[in-house]
Amino acid sequence: MPRPVLQLVAVAIGAVAVGAFTLGVVNAPSRGRLPGERADGKGGAAIEAVEATPLSQERIEGPPPPPEPTPEELAKLEAEKLAKAEAEAAARAAAQPVQIPVIPPAAEPAPDRVGDLLQTPPPAARPEDPPF
Repeated sequence: MPRPVLQLVAVAIGAVAVGAFTLGVVNAPSRGRLPGERADGKGGAAIEAVEATPLSQERIEGPPPPPEPTPEELAKLEAEKLAKAEAEAAARAAAQPVQIPVIPPAAEPAPDRVGDLLQTPPPAARPEDPPF
């Protein structure tokens, strides 16, 4: 496109943008409203919540403390603690690793296969062998 046409389009787009902004500012209300407030400027009446219920005393103070355990219940709890401790000790004893005897290596060292490969080159490839 020729340069004067591009300049004309740019000026038109700028004029439309400035005009839209100006119209938005001119038509805006002088003071904003809160949600629920009428457009005439008078504040709305407070809304009465009919289904609202007051909090119970338990919710404010928390639940009452549990009753004191009886001596029979205390003895039962102690027996359960002892049984659990014994079961944990037995599980730990069963989980102990078993000692495996260590066998010393043979006195003769293993042959050096990498050194043998480096000293003797591999056989040359035959022409009928694939390249891979």
